This record gives sequence, C-alpha cells and structure tokens, in this order.
Amino acid sequence: MSSHRQNRAGLLERLIFNNRPVVILLCLLATLFLAWQASQIRPSTSFEKMIPLEHPYIQNMIEYRDDLANLGNTVRIAVAVKQGDIFNAQYMETLRQIHDEVFYINGVDRSALKSLWSPSVRWTEVTEEGFDGGEVIPQSYDGSRASLDELRSNILKSGQVGRLVANDFRSSIVDVPLLEVFADPEDQSRLLNLDYREFSHALEEKIRDKYQAQDPNVEIHIVGFAKKVGDLIDGLVAVVMFFGVAFLITMVLLYLFTHCSRSTAAVLITTLIAVIWQLGLMNLAGFGIDPYSMLVPFLIFAIGISHGVQKINGIAQQSSGTDSPLTAARLTFRQLFLPGMIAILADAVGFITLLIIDIGVIHELAIGASIGVAVIVFTNLILLPVAISYLGISKRAVQLSKQYAASNHPFWRLLSNFANPVVAPISVVLALVVAIGAFWYQKENLQIGDLDQGAPELRPDSRYNQDNDYIIRHYSTSSDVLVVMVKTGAEGCSAHQTLSAIDELMWKMDNTPGVQSAVSLVSVSKQVIKGMNEGSLKWETLSRNQDVLNSSIARAEGLYNNACSLAPVLIFLEDHKAATLKRVTAEVEAFAAQYNRDGLEFLLASGNAGIEAATNEVIASSELTILILVYLCVAGMCLITFRSIAATICIVLPLILTSILGNALMAFLGIGMKVATLPVIALGVGIGVDYGIYIYSRLESFLRAGLPLQEAYYETLKSTGKAVLFTGLCLAVGVATWMFSAIKFQADMGLMLTFMFIVNMFGALWLLPALARFLISPQRLAGKEGGSLFAH
Repeated sequence: MSSHRQNRAGLLERLIFNNRPVVILLCLLATLFLAWQASQIRPSTSFEKMIPLEHPYIQNMIEYRDDLANLGNTVRIAVAVKQGDIFNAQYMETLRQIHDEVFYINGVDRSALKSLWSPSVRWTEVTEEGFDGGEVIPQSYDGSRASLDELRSNILKSGQVGRLVANDFRSSIVDVPLLEVFADPEDQSRLLNLDYREFSHALEEKIRDKYQAQDPNVEIHIVGFAKKVGDLIDGLVAVVMFFGVAFLITMVLLYLFTHCSRSTAAVLITTLIAVIWQLGLMNLAGFGIDPYSMLVPFLIFAIGISHGVQKINGIAQQSSGTDSPLTAARLTFRQLFLPGMIAILADAVGFITLLIIDIGVIHELAIGASIGVAVIVFTNLILLPVAISYLGISKRAVQLSKQYAASNHPFWRLLSNFANPVVAPISVVLALVVAIGAFWYQKENLQIGDLDQGAPELRPDSRYNQDNDYIIRHYSTSSDVLVVMVKTGAEGCSAHQTLSAIDELMWKMDNTPGVQSAVSLVSVSKQVIKGMNEGSLKWETLSRNQDVLNSSIARAEGLYNNACSLAPVLIFLEDHKAATLKRVTAEVEAFAAQYNRDGLEFLLASGNAGIEAATNEVIASSELTILILVYLCVAGMCLITFRSIAATICIVLPLILTSILGNALMAFLGIGMKVATLPVIALGVGIGVDYGIYIYSRLESFLRAGLPLQEAYYETLKSTGKAVLFTGLCLAVGVATWMFSAIKFQADMGLMLTFMFIVNMFGALWLLPALARFLISPQRLAGKEGGSLFAH
C-alpha cells in the first residue's frame, strides 16, 4: 500500500494485516479446539430450566414440593384396548407387566407410581356392619371371570372412574411421577440428572413399541412434560437437516451474488467456523442444547452471512480500483469494520436483554446467541478479510463489479425515489397509518400463552397431541391440573372452618368456565360422612362435629400432608389455553383475597397448569420491558456511533414498525406470545438493525461528499443496497425452510423470522430515506468530517 494509505491505517488494521499468518494460525488452532468441544455438546434440559423459578407461584410450589406428591413432573400412560373393555385377563396381565416395566425405568419415583396394580389404590364401601374396603386388585385375583367381576365391582366403588380408569372402561392410567435427580442404580452414592431424551426413548421402546407389538388389541397413549420435551429434543435431527438445506440454498444464492467460487467458499467457511466456535464455547460454559437454544446456530449462521456479504461486496468494489487483493481487503476492513462492529454490538444487546426473563432456557438462548455474535467479530469481520487478502476475488467478479459501478441502474434509480420530496411524505404517512392499525389489532387480539389444547410446540396431528386428545376425551380428569395449596396451622386442615372454605372454593371452581372438576379432601370427607349415614344423600355434607371430620378425612390419602397443615385442591381444566388459565387464576386470587386470614391461606399454584400460568405472567410482564430495553440499547449504540439523534431515529423507527407488524401477524395467525415466540421479537430487532446501520453509514458518507439526498441514496443503493437486498432475501429463504418442521414452535419461529427479515430489509430501504428527507440536512453534512465514528 502507498505510504498515504498506510498512514491512514489504524492500529487494529496494522496489527491484523501485518500479522496475517499469525491471525490465520490462531484461528485454525481455536477452530480445532472448539470443534472438538462442539462435538461433545449434548441435548440437555430440565424441568426447572423451563419454569420461572422466582415467580411466587413457583416459589410456593418449590417450598411445599415434599407435601405435594405426584403434582409436579408427572407422565401419564393410558393403556387402552381397541376392542372390548379392560375387564379381561389378557389386558390386566399386560397392564401388570407395563406397571412393573415402568417401575425400573431410571428417573421414576417408584414410591409414588400408581396404577390399578398399586396396593395404594383401594376401594371403600359402607355395609350393614360398617366400612369395608381393600385393594382394587385383591391378593386373590387369578384372572378368572369371577375375579374380573370382582375387579369391576371394586373399581366402581374406588372412585377411580374418570381418573385412573376411563369413563368408558376401555383404558386405564399408569401415573408415573418423576425425579429430577436420582441415585444411580449401579452406584447409589452417585446422583444422576433425569435425561428427558433417554427417558422418552425408554417409554417408546420398553412400553409403547414392545406392548403394542405383543398385543395387537392394545394401544398406548403417553402424555406429560417429560414426554413432550423428549419429542422436542428428537426434533434436533430434523433441525440438522434444515441447517443443511439452508446451507445449500445460501451457497447457491451467494455464488449468484458474488460470481466467484473463492469468495463464496470464504464466506461460507468463516460463517461455519463462527457456528463451530459458538457451539464449542457453549459446551465449555457447561451448557447443552435444549429445544429452544437449538435454533441459535441458525441465527449465528444468518448473522454471519449478513456481515460476510457486506465484506465481499465491499472487497469486490475496492478490487476494481486496486491491483492487490491485500489492498482491497484492507480498504474494506477500514471502511466496514466499525459499522459491522456496531451492528454486532447492537445484535448482542438485543440478545442480552432476554436475560431479564426469569426462565432458564431463555437465559441459555440469550447467552448462546450473545456468544455467537461475539465470535462473528473474529470470524467474519477479521478472518474473512484476511482470507480474501490471500485468495482474492476472481477476475470475472471484479470485471462485473466495475461494469456494475459504471452503469446506470433503473431498479436502484426507481428505489431512490423513496428519498424524493414528493414520495417521502407519502411513505411516512403510510407507515404511520399501518403502525397505528397494526398496533390496535395486536392490542385487541394478541394473547399471552398457548391458544391450543395439548402441546402447541408440536403439530396438532403429532402423536403426542393425539395421545393428549385421547385422554381428554376418555377421562374426567384432564392432564391440565391447577393445584391450589391450602395452608393452615398444624392439624388445622381438618378444622370445619378450613374444610368449609375449601368447599366454597370447589363450588366456585366447578362453576367457572374451563374447569372440568375439582377434588380435595372435602370430596372424600363428604363421601365418608354420607357412607357413615347409610348412604343418605342428605348427609353428603360437612359435619360440625370435629371428631366426625377427623374420621372422615382419614381415607383422603395424598390430599393432605403428614402434619395436616397443607391440603391441595386439584382443579382439572379443559385445557391450558391462555384465556382459561387467566380466568381460573383470577377467580382463585379473588377468593384468596376474601378468605385468607391468620391460620388459613390459599396459595397458588402447582400442577402443570399452575406452572403455565406463572410462565404466562412472566411473559406478560417482560414483553414490553424487553422491547423498551432493546430499542433503548439499539438507539444508544446508534447515537454513540453517528452522534446524531436524527440518524438514530432514521435507523430505529423502521425497526419499531417491524415489531408492531410482527405482533399483529402473530395475533392474525393465532400464535400466542410465549417462551418460544417472545425471543423472536428481540432476535428480529437485533438482526434487522444491521441493515439500517450499513445503509445509513454509506448514505452519510455520500452526503458528506456533497451529493443531494436522493442522489446520495441512489449511490448508497448501488454500493450497499444490493448487499442488503440480497442478505434479506437470502436469510428469509434460509429460515423459511423451518416452516416445514414437525416441531410447530420451530415452524412458527421460521415464519416470524422470515417475515421480520424481509420487513426489516424493506423498512431500511423504504422508510429510512423517507425519514432522512425530513430529519437530515445534506447542507450541514456536506464537507464535514466530524460527527460520525466512521469519519476519517
């Protein structure tokens, strides 16, 4: 390079390009080490990572976890018959074998495992001689017709119809409570964490596949948090396939853009290195891949391609005026390193704001994405220009770049009219109208939480959702359970005032839309008191005699703790839709506000519906905060970079419009704001700001050269607009492949990100110059060197 150009080179540029072999060697060593680390990363999640641990509902659940047996992480296995009913010897033998098989699966809380074969499942009846009872399946059971008739009678007297036994007697449940941490069966001194994928596969191989093949008349249906997460983790294989498809699409489009196989390979390889580094560093930090963070490598690949395209585009333009690839690479580095660095910092800030959401999987997603964008600084901003300084750009690509720079472009000339003084006001008014309409629509229609039955993360026709639908249709107690904890003093759960208040709550819940039924020790107490009075319905009420009440709850096993200081009320819901959870929890909280006093408290919440309700509240309280923080941080970065409030407004307002439109699209498509979709908004803003920063930085440089706004924008489009347009379309096509995923939340994220990539790109190309027409004064910028970190 000439001495003039050398003198203008900054310290970082000289440090990198004067030591290119060292830079490449260090990156090679880091890649080898981190590739080995990345190969060690494994699918990993836990029940506690998926819930907001600091929410009052979850704090209550954790505090009284030991008193709430079987109300946390539970799987339900429905063993059904295709023909006939469960009262035949072959079915009962199959059920016994399944019960025993499940007993020995790692992670099962064996002391609380329950099915018809459990000794704890008992029947009770009132006879002329008093109460009589026993195990539902007695010790004398031998599979004979007499034994099966006795079994039928015992089930009818047990109160398990609709709970452990289907209403139509064509299936029964094996209730499987799980332990997050358990002793290694081979070494009791060593503790193991529950592996959801392994547990899910064990249920498929040892239960579903084995027993459906063994008895053609048997069907197995399995639901529960662990099974759902296991199915999501299995979707990782499909994610790898989609990554491969996105890679191939990007490679083809990138070659069509660059017309150079060397630069195409350089961009793809350096971006893959970024993904490898991100995965390796995640493993070093002790994180695994969970159903949500498995999408981060896609995002890192997308961001890397975005910055890589800008670098290759710049190097191709610089190569037309220089003879040396090194000079072109250095000039491009000098011109684009700061805009790229600021864009990456804006990306990272957008991801880091997700840390305010009190959910472990979101924390890991935010950390993983932040690590990923940090490594892009080294791979795509430093390593890529260094690699191109050796490889160079093909002569054909350089020639095409020269022809492109020298020719007139009707398409860009047409788009430059967005900066026209006549068109710009129309664009601003149109954007304002669209923003107001979309904001009103999303405010009226966007809901927090799930909007469908079953597992909305999976397709409606997935096996899990079909299993869930079966259980909802055949049982009175659904898989969606909200647990209210009634806290009293020691031995206070059987007091008349406590039982009377619980009875009032149950009546209120039974008459709340969305509730199937409610069960508590009051349910047992009333039945026992009725039984002690010859079964007369007149006596199916709570006695005021304390001795009678104490006796009546003696058989309510599992519905109060050992100290009789906590009694759960189990509220079975029709679904866990956002509206249902909000309605039911609001009713319980209103009831608690009225009835809570010293010695009696109604506490929310446990059960899977309680966890969902807590998660929805965290999402609702975090949504606006995250958006405000993202925009404040992005605006702050732009303000520091351009030292101009007007420039900051020009970059940020198109992003705000995209966020509003994104929320409106979610409402229109029936996608709720939840753990899987909330990060999309922050991710979309973080990636979308790249477009605005690159466009405005070039626009400002042309304005400083003295060009009028519309002409400056035309030159900006010729130099940077091509790369921005290509990047937006390329990224959109890449993530659009997610829409074909079997995992519905991945498909939803693919759709949302595709929309945000395209709209962010269009907003930067359309609305940014229109705003500049009103906010930027070309006369003030003309001839000035100061005012921007990009000025030399």
